[in-house]
Amino acid sequence: MAKNRINKVYTKFGDKGNTMLVGGEVVRKDSIRVESYGDADELNSILGVALTENPTKLASQILKKIQNDLFILGADLASTKSVKVPRINQSKVNWVEKNIDKLVEIVGPLKEFILPAGSFNASTLHLARTVCRRCERKIVALSKVEWINSKALIYINRLSDLLFVLARHENMIGGEGEVLVDFKK
Repeated sequence: MAKNRINKVYTKFGDKGNTMLVGGEVVRKDSIRVESYGDADELNSILGVALTENPTKLASQILKKIQNDLFILGADLASTKSVKVPRINQSKVNWVEKNIDKLVEIVGPLKEFILPAGSFNASTLHLARTVCRRCERKIVALSKVEWINSKALIYINRLSDLLFVLARHENMIGGEGEVLVDFKK
C-alpha cells in the first residue's frame, strides 16, 4: 500500500514557476534537473502510445518493463543524492543489455543505414529513441552541474540502443522490413 497518496491534482504551488523535487527541495521548473526527468516522462508516454498499437508479445513485455524503469529513473533524477528513493542500478542496465543481445540475434546485425520508418509501431519506437537521446543529453548536462546517479546515464544510453533494435524487430515481425537510406537520391 502506498504511503503517500496524491489527494489533489492541482496544488497551485507551481503557479510562479517553481516545483518541488523528491525530498522537498524547491527548484525552478526550467532547471536542467526538471528538464531531464521531464524528458524521461515524455519518453515513458511515447512508449505508452507504442503499447496501444498491438506490438509483438516480446515488445510488449519489454516496453512494460521499460515504462516501470523509466518511472524509477524519473524519481532518481528528481532527487538529490541524500534522498532515499529507488534508483537505477546495474541490474537494470544488465537487463537492457541482455534484451539488446536477444533482439540482435533475431534481427541480425545492421548492414545498412536505415530510416526511422516502416510500421507505425517501429516508427513510434524510433521516435521514442530520439526522445531517449534527448533525455540522455539533458542528463549529461545535469551531471556537469549537479550530482546524478551514474547508472542513470548508462541506463539511458543503453536504452536508446534497445529501442533501436526493438523498432527493427517490430518492422521485421510485421513484415515491413527496414527502410534503407538511399544515398543516390
